[in-house]
Amino acid sequence: MTVKAPVRIYDVQVQDLPRVQAIYAHHVLNGLASFEETVPTLEEMRRRYETTQAQGFPYIAAEAGPSPSLAGYAYAGPYRTRPAYRFSIENSVYIAPESIGQGIGRALLSELIARCTALGYRQMIAVIGDSGNAASIGLHQALGFAHAGTLRSVGFKFGRWIDSVIMQRPLGTGDGDLPTAPPGA
Repeated sequence: MTVKAPVRIYDVQVQDLPRVQAIYAHHVLNGLASFEETVPTLEEMRRRYETTQAQGFPYIAAEAGPSPSLAGYAYAGPYRTRPAYRFSIENSVYIAPESIGQGIGRALLSELIARCTALGYRQMIAVIGDSGNAASIGLHQALGFAHAGTLRSVGFKFGRWIDSVIMQRPLGTGDGDLPTAPPGA
């Protein structure tokens, strides 16, 4: 896969949130990557963004094309909230429909992996909606994620049952040694 135009990765800013919300809305209304069925309001998207920022997790975007515009975004958040999960994070990547297949997802996920590794996290989890989502599963495999399991028929959207595919990738030394500091320290 080749990128059709140079990709610039940057930290999402508040002024980017309308475009972030529009991209997410497309996936909520037309796809199975999100199990949400109602598009969150811009205010709700801002609340989610601010929560992610306050917790110190990366929330990044990509621009590409001759007239650069936000072509996709990605962020990390806690995999689970209980303390023993503190070294594991979950990723989310969403691409504008007109930018799919241009390497935007690869650029975003690669940067997200690098940033989360630098913050001291040891495991990245992907929870992929729909076991038929070959593009997302392939992207994650290409960047070192391994299939960890499939939760069959845990979602119901668009009149059918939907699986969740769980994929996992070690960050840094993974579980090869003990952590010396809390993530983000």
